[in-house]
Amino acid sequence: MVYNFSAGPSMLPLPVLEKAQKELVDYAGSGMSVMELSHRSSLFTEIIENAERLLRELLAVPAHYKVLFLQGGASQQFSMVPLNLMKKGKAAYIHTGSWSAKAIKEGQKFGEIDVIASSEDKNFTYIPEVESLKLQKSYDYVHITTNNTIEGTAFHTFPETGDIPLVADMSSNIMSEEIDVSKFGVIYAGAQKNIAPAGLTIVIIRDDLIGGAAEDCPVMLDYKTHSGSGSMYNTPPTFAIYMAKLVFEWVRELGGIKEIESMNRKKASLLYDFLDSSVLFSSPVERESRSIMNIPFVTPSEDLNTDFIKAAKEAGLETLKGHRSVGGMRASIYNAMPVAGVEKLVEVMQAFERKYT
Repeated sequence: MVYNFSAGPSMLPLPVLEKAQKELVDYAGSGMSVMELSHRSSLFTEIIENAERLLRELLAVPAHYKVLFLQGGASQQFSMVPLNLMKKGKAAYIHTGSWSAKAIKEGQKFGEIDVIASSEDKNFTYIPEVESLKLQKSYDYVHITTNNTIEGTAFHTFPETGDIPLVADMSSNIMSEEIDVSKFGVIYAGAQKNIAPAGLTIVIIRDDLIGGAAEDCPVMLDYKTHSGSGSMYNTPPTFAIYMAKLVFEWVRELGGIKEIESMNRKKASLLYDFLDSSVLFSSPVERESRSIMNIPFVTPSEDLNTDFIKAAKEAGLETLKGHRSVGGMRASIYNAMPVAGVEKLVEVMQAFERKYT
Protein backbone atom coordinates (compact mmCIF):
# COMPACT_ATOMS: atom_id res chain seq x y z
CA MET A 1 0.00 0.00 0.00
CA VAL A 2 1.37 3.42 -1.00
CA TYR A 3 0.48 6.55 0.98
CA ASN A 4 1.11 9.87 -0.76
CA PHE A 5 2.04 12.69 1.63
CA SER A 6 2.56 15.25 -1.15
CA ALA A 7 1.72 18.87 -0.41
CA GLY A 8 0.02 19.13 -3.79
CA PRO A 9 -1.09 17.86 -6.12
CA SER A 10 -2.15 15.54 -3.36
CA MET A 11 -3.87 12.22 -3.02
CA LEU A 12 -7.55 11.98 -3.89
CA PRO A 13 -10.10 9.77 -2.09
CA LEU A 14 -10.00 6.22 -3.45
CA PRO A 15 -13.82 6.00 -3.87
CA VAL A 16 -13.67 9.18 -5.98
CA LEU A 17 -10.92 7.80 -8.20
CA GLU A 18 -12.80 4.53 -8.63
CA LYS A 19 -16.02 6.32 -9.61
CA ALA A 20 -14.14 8.53 -12.06
CA GLN A 21 -12.47 5.44 -13.51
CA LYS A 22 -15.84 3.76 -13.99
CA GLU A 23 -17.27 6.80 -15.78
CA LEU A 24 -14.11 7.78 -17.64
CA VAL A 25 -15.00 6.62 -21.16
CA ASP A 26 -18.79 6.84 -20.91
CA TYR A 27 -20.32 9.50 -18.68
CA ALA A 28 -24.04 9.05 -17.92
CA GLY A 29 -24.61 6.91 -21.01
CA SER A 30 -23.43 9.68 -23.33
CA GLY A 31 -20.77 7.54 -24.98
CA MET A 32 -18.30 10.33 -24.18
CA SER A 33 -15.86 11.06 -21.39
CA VAL A 34 -16.40 14.13 -19.22
CA MET A 35 -13.14 15.36 -20.78
CA GLU A 36 -14.91 15.35 -24.15
CA LEU A 37 -18.17 17.02 -23.13
CA SER A 38 -18.91 20.52 -24.33
CA HIS A 39 -18.94 22.93 -21.43
CA ARG A 40 -22.20 24.27 -22.91
CA SER A 41 -23.86 20.84 -22.91
CA SER A 42 -26.72 19.97 -20.58
CA LEU A 43 -24.62 17.18 -19.06
CA PHE A 44 -21.81 19.51 -18.03
CA THR A 45 -24.25 22.22 -16.93
CA GLU A 46 -25.67 19.67 -14.50
CA ILE A 47 -22.15 18.83 -13.25
CA ILE A 48 -21.13 22.42 -12.52
CA GLU A 49 -24.48 23.34 -10.99
CA ASN A 50 -24.35 20.32 -8.68
CA ALA A 51 -20.75 21.10 -7.76
CA GLU A 52 -21.73 24.61 -6.70
CA ARG A 53 -24.80 23.41 -4.83
CA LEU A 54 -22.79 20.81 -2.88
CA LEU A 55 -20.01 23.25 -2.00
CA ARG A 56 -22.56 25.79 -0.79
CA GLU A 57 -24.19 23.11 1.32
CA LEU A 58 -20.94 21.80 2.83
CA LEU A 59 -19.53 25.21 3.71
CA ALA A 60 -22.89 26.85 4.48
CA VAL A 61 -22.11 29.60 1.98
CA PRO A 62 -24.56 32.50 2.45
CA ALA A 63 -26.87 33.40 -0.44
CA HIS A 64 -25.19 36.80 -0.93
CA TYR A 65 -21.90 35.17 -1.91
CA LYS A 66 -20.94 33.92 -5.36
CA VAL A 67 -19.05 30.67 -5.92
CA LEU A 68 -16.69 30.84 -8.89
CA PHE A 69 -14.80 28.02 -10.61
CA LEU A 70 -11.69 29.63 -12.10
CA GLN A 71 -8.22 28.81 -13.41
CA GLY A 72 -4.76 30.24 -12.79
CA GLY A 73 -4.25 28.81 -9.31
CA ALA A 74 -4.10 30.76 -6.07
CA SER A 75 -1.15 32.64 -7.56
CA GLN A 76 -3.44 34.38 -10.06
CA GLN A 77 -5.59 35.51 -7.15
CA PHE A 78 -2.59 37.43 -5.80
CA SER A 79 -3.29 39.79 -8.72
CA MET A 80 -7.06 39.47 -9.02
CA VAL A 81 -7.69 40.50 -5.42
CA PRO A 82 -6.01 43.92 -5.63
CA LEU A 83 -7.23 44.49 -9.19
CA ASN A 84 -10.82 44.09 -8.00
CA LEU A 85 -10.75 45.31 -4.40
CA MET A 86 -8.08 48.01 -4.22
CA LYS A 87 -10.07 51.21 -4.76
CA LYS A 88 -8.37 53.53 -2.25
CA GLY A 89 -4.92 52.19 -3.12
CA LYS A 90 -4.00 50.65 0.22
CA ALA A 91 -4.32 47.18 1.76
CA ALA A 92 -3.06 45.30 4.82
CA TYR A 93 -1.36 41.91 4.74
CA ILE A 94 -0.34 39.52 7.52
CA HIS A 95 2.95 37.87 6.61
CA THR A 96 3.23 34.24 7.72
CA GLY A 97 5.42 32.54 5.13
CA SER A 98 6.41 31.87 1.56
CA TRP A 99 2.96 32.24 -0.01
CA SER A 100 2.02 35.41 1.82
CA ALA A 101 5.37 36.83 0.67
CA LYS A 102 4.34 36.23 -2.94
CA ALA A 103 0.90 37.72 -2.34
CA ILE A 104 2.49 40.83 -0.79
CA LYS A 105 4.96 41.25 -3.64
CA GLU A 106 2.16 41.06 -6.20
CA GLY A 107 -0.10 43.40 -4.24
CA GLN A 108 2.62 46.06 -4.20
CA LYS A 109 2.28 46.37 -7.97
CA PHE A 110 -1.20 47.83 -7.54
CA GLY A 111 -0.98 50.00 -4.44
CA GLU A 112 0.48 50.56 -1.00
CA ILE A 113 0.79 47.42 1.15
CA ASP A 114 1.14 47.56 4.93
CA VAL A 115 2.45 44.40 6.60
CA ILE A 116 0.54 44.77 9.86
CA ALA A 117 1.84 41.57 11.49
CA SER A 118 4.58 39.09 10.69
CA SER A 119 6.23 35.95 12.04
CA GLU A 120 9.39 36.40 9.98
CA ASP A 121 11.37 37.17 13.15
CA LYS A 122 11.17 33.48 14.15
CA ASN A 123 11.44 31.99 10.67
CA PHE A 124 7.63 31.74 10.34
CA THR A 125 7.28 29.12 13.08
CA TYR A 126 4.24 30.80 14.62
CA ILE A 127 1.14 32.84 13.79
CA PRO A 128 1.38 36.44 15.01
CA GLU A 129 -1.15 37.97 17.36
CA VAL A 130 -4.16 39.19 15.40
CA GLU A 131 -6.88 39.94 17.95
CA SER A 132 -5.69 43.43 18.83
CA LEU A 133 -4.59 44.68 15.41
CA LYS A 134 -5.07 48.38 14.77
CA LEU A 135 -6.64 48.74 11.33
CA GLN A 136 -6.82 51.96 9.34
CA LYS A 137 -10.14 52.82 7.74
CA SER A 138 -8.24 53.52 4.54
CA TYR A 139 -7.49 49.84 3.98
CA ASP A 140 -9.38 48.32 1.07
CA TYR A 141 -8.97 44.82 2.54
CA VAL A 142 -6.94 42.69 4.94
CA HIS A 143 -5.24 39.59 3.51
CA ILE A 144 -4.23 36.41 5.34
CA THR A 145 -2.98 32.95 4.37
CA THR A 146 -4.99 30.71 6.68
CA ASN A 147 -2.69 27.67 6.43
CA ASN A 148 0.97 27.85 5.52
CA THR A 149 1.72 24.77 3.47
CA ILE A 150 5.51 25.06 3.62
CA GLU A 151 5.96 26.23 7.20
CA GLY A 152 3.21 24.12 8.80
CA THR A 153 1.41 26.90 10.67
CA ALA A 154 -2.27 27.84 10.64
CA PHE A 155 -4.62 30.53 11.92
CA HIS A 156 -6.94 29.19 14.62
CA THR A 157 -8.61 32.56 15.20
CA PHE A 158 -9.12 35.19 12.53
CA PRO A 159 -8.62 38.95 12.76
CA GLU A 160 -11.73 41.01 13.37
CA THR A 161 -11.73 43.52 10.53
CA GLY A 162 -15.13 45.17 10.93
CA ASP A 163 -16.24 46.81 7.69
CA ILE A 164 -12.91 46.08 5.99
CA PRO A 165 -13.18 42.89 3.88
CA LEU A 166 -11.06 39.98 5.11
CA VAL A 167 -9.48 38.11 2.20
CA ALA A 168 -8.16 34.60 2.78
CA ASP A 169 -5.95 32.27 0.79
CA MET A 170 -7.28 28.90 1.99
CA SER A 171 -5.52 26.75 -0.58
CA SER A 172 -4.18 24.16 1.84
CA ASN A 173 -6.94 23.94 4.44
CA ILE A 174 -10.24 24.69 2.71
CA MET A 175 -12.86 22.07 3.65
CA SER A 176 -10.62 20.63 6.38
CA GLU A 177 -12.55 22.17 9.26
CA GLU A 178 -15.68 24.18 9.90
CA ILE A 179 -15.46 27.91 9.15
CA ASP A 180 -17.88 30.82 9.16
CA VAL A 181 -17.80 32.04 5.55
CA SER A 182 -19.59 35.25 6.53
CA LYS A 183 -16.45 36.44 8.33
CA PHE A 184 -14.69 36.78 4.97
CA GLY A 185 -15.11 39.03 1.98
CA VAL A 186 -13.19 36.69 -0.32
CA ILE A 187 -11.98 33.12 0.10
CA TYR A 188 -9.82 31.62 -2.61
CA ALA A 189 -8.10 28.26 -2.92
CA GLY A 190 -6.22 26.17 -5.42
CA ALA A 191 -8.14 22.91 -5.56
CA GLN A 192 -5.23 20.49 -5.79
CA LYS A 193 -4.98 19.73 -2.08
CA ASN A 194 -8.45 19.00 -0.67
CA ILE A 195 -10.80 19.30 -3.63
CA ALA A 196 -9.68 18.16 -7.07
CA PRO A 197 -6.78 17.69 -9.48
CA ALA A 198 -4.62 20.69 -10.31
CA GLY A 199 -6.11 23.24 -12.71
CA LEU A 200 -9.14 24.45 -10.74
CA THR A 201 -9.33 27.43 -8.39
CA ILE A 202 -12.31 28.06 -6.10
CA VAL A 203 -13.30 31.64 -5.26
CA ILE A 204 -16.08 32.48 -2.80
CA ILE A 205 -16.79 36.21 -2.91
CA ARG A 206 -19.37 38.50 -1.32
CA ASP A 207 -21.68 40.09 -3.87
CA ASP A 208 -20.84 43.68 -2.97
CA LEU A 209 -17.15 43.09 -3.76
CA ILE A 210 -17.90 42.24 -7.38
CA GLY A 211 -17.86 44.97 -10.01
CA GLY A 212 -15.23 47.26 -8.53
CA ALA A 213 -12.43 46.61 -10.98
CA ALA A 214 -11.08 49.52 -13.01
CA GLU A 215 -12.06 49.84 -16.66
CA ASP A 216 -8.59 48.83 -17.80
CA CYS A 217 -8.65 45.59 -15.77
CA PRO A 218 -8.13 42.61 -18.13
CA VAL A 219 -11.48 40.94 -18.71
CA MET A 220 -10.24 37.56 -17.47
CA LEU A 221 -9.07 39.10 -14.18
CA ASP A 222 -12.38 40.79 -13.39
CA TYR A 223 -14.59 38.85 -10.94
CA LYS A 224 -17.64 40.38 -12.64
CA THR A 225 -16.75 38.55 -15.86
CA HIS A 226 -16.93 35.15 -14.21
CA SER A 227 -19.79 35.93 -11.88
CA GLY A 228 -21.95 37.14 -14.73
CA SER A 229 -21.26 34.11 -16.90
CA GLY A 230 -21.66 31.36 -14.31
CA SER A 231 -17.91 30.62 -14.41
CA MET A 232 -18.16 29.88 -18.12
CA TYR A 233 -16.95 33.04 -19.85
CA ASN A 234 -14.32 30.80 -21.41
CA THR A 235 -13.93 27.02 -21.33
CA PRO A 236 -13.58 26.07 -17.64
CA PRO A 237 -11.45 23.17 -16.36
CA THR A 238 -14.28 20.72 -16.95
CA PHE A 239 -12.70 17.50 -15.70
CA ALA A 240 -11.37 19.16 -12.53
CA ILE A 241 -14.86 20.54 -11.80
CA TYR A 242 -16.32 17.07 -12.31
CA MET A 243 -13.74 15.63 -9.89
CA ALA A 244 -14.54 18.38 -7.39
CA LYS A 245 -18.20 17.41 -7.55
CA LEU A 246 -17.28 13.79 -6.78
CA VAL A 247 -15.14 14.91 -3.83
CA PHE A 248 -18.00 17.06 -2.50
CA GLU A 249 -20.30 14.03 -2.73
CA TRP A 250 -17.71 11.95 -0.87
CA VAL A 251 -17.42 14.52 1.92
CA ARG A 252 -21.21 14.72 2.26
CA GLU A 253 -21.48 10.94 2.45
CA LEU A 254 -18.85 10.86 5.22
CA GLY A 255 -20.95 13.25 7.29
CA GLY A 256 -19.88 16.67 6.07
CA ILE A 257 -17.17 19.07 7.19
CA LYS A 258 -17.78 18.40 10.89
CA GLU A 259 -16.90 14.73 10.45
CA ILE A 260 -13.94 15.56 8.17
CA GLU A 261 -12.59 17.92 10.83
CA SER A 262 -12.88 15.21 13.49
CA MET A 263 -10.92 12.80 11.30
CA ASN A 264 -8.29 15.42 10.50
CA ARG A 265 -7.74 16.28 14.15
CA LYS A 266 -7.34 12.60 14.98
CA LYS A 267 -4.70 12.19 12.26
CA ALA A 268 -2.82 15.31 13.35
CA SER A 269 -2.91 14.27 17.01
CA LEU A 270 -1.41 10.87 16.18
CA LEU A 271 1.59 12.48 14.53
CA TYR A 272 2.04 15.41 16.90
CA ASP A 273 1.77 13.17 19.96
CA PHE A 274 4.61 11.04 18.64
CA LEU A 275 6.72 14.07 17.71
CA ASP A 276 6.28 15.57 21.18
CA SER A 277 7.45 12.37 22.86
CA SER A 278 10.21 11.47 20.40
CA VAL A 279 13.91 11.67 21.26
CA LEU A 280 14.91 11.81 17.58
CA PHE A 281 12.20 13.66 15.68
CA SER A 282 10.86 17.11 16.49
CA SER A 283 8.49 19.76 15.16
CA PRO A 284 9.85 23.28 14.55
CA VAL A 285 6.38 24.86 14.88
CA GLU A 286 5.09 26.47 18.07
CA ARG A 287 2.29 24.31 19.47
CA GLU A 288 -0.48 26.90 19.43
CA SER A 289 0.16 27.64 15.74
CA ARG A 290 0.33 24.10 14.37
CA SER A 291 -1.44 23.12 11.17
CA ILE A 292 -3.56 19.99 11.03
CA MET A 293 -2.92 19.71 7.29
CA ASN A 294 0.84 20.15 6.83
CA ILE A 295 3.21 18.87 9.51
CA PRO A 296 6.94 19.55 9.08
CA PHE A 297 9.43 17.65 11.23
CA VAL A 298 13.18 17.11 11.46
CA THR A 299 15.89 14.92 12.95
CA PRO A 300 19.12 16.35 14.41
CA SER A 301 21.02 16.09 11.09
CA GLU A 302 20.55 16.31 7.34
CA ASP A 303 22.12 12.87 6.94
CA LEU A 304 19.47 11.35 9.21
CA ASN A 305 16.75 13.27 7.37
CA THR A 306 17.96 11.77 4.09
CA ASP A 307 18.14 8.28 5.57
CA PHE A 308 14.61 8.57 6.96
CA ILE A 309 13.13 9.75 3.67
CA LYS A 310 14.75 6.73 1.99
CA ALA A 311 13.44 4.33 4.66
CA ALA A 312 9.95 5.83 4.41
CA LYS A 313 9.89 5.45 0.64
CA GLU A 314 10.91 1.81 0.95
CA ALA A 315 7.92 1.37 3.29
CA GLY A 316 5.50 2.87 0.76
CA LEU A 317 5.39 6.39 2.21
CA GLU A 318 5.84 8.83 -0.66
CA THR A 319 6.73 12.53 -0.96
CA LEU A 320 7.83 13.19 2.62
CA LYS A 321 10.78 15.40 1.73
CA GLY A 322 10.31 18.91 3.08
CA HIS A 323 10.13 21.96 0.86
CA ARG A 324 13.54 23.01 -0.47
CA SER A 325 13.34 26.31 1.43
CA VAL A 326 13.08 24.67 4.86
CA GLY A 327 14.44 21.12 4.44
CA GLY A 328 13.65 18.22 6.73
CA MET A 329 10.42 16.34 6.22
CA ARG A 330 6.78 17.31 5.78
CA ALA A 331 3.68 15.15 6.04
CA SER A 332 0.69 16.65 4.26
CA ILE A 333 -2.33 14.87 5.65
CA TYR A 334 -5.20 16.36 3.70
CA ASN A 335 -8.78 15.10 3.80
CA ALA A 336 -8.12 12.09 1.55
CA MET A 337 -5.28 10.75 3.72
CA PRO A 338 -6.74 7.89 5.80
CA VAL A 339 -5.93 7.43 9.47
CA ALA A 340 -4.12 4.22 8.48
CA GLY A 341 -1.63 6.28 6.47
CA VAL A 342 -0.64 8.36 9.49
CA GLU A 343 -0.49 5.26 11.67
CA LYS A 344 1.90 3.69 9.16
CA LEU A 345 4.04 6.84 9.16
CA VAL A 346 4.30 6.79 12.96
CA GLU A 347 5.23 3.09 12.89
CA VAL A 348 8.06 3.76 10.44
CA MET A 349 9.25 6.72 12.52
CA GLN A 350 9.22 4.60 15.68
CA ALA A 351 11.28 1.88 13.98
CA PHE A 352 13.73 4.45 12.64
CA GLU A 353 14.09 5.99 16.08
CA ARG A 354 14.83 2.62 17.68
CA LYS A 355 17.53 2.01 15.09
CA TYR A 356 19.33 5.32 15.56
CA THR A 357 19.05 5.95 19.30
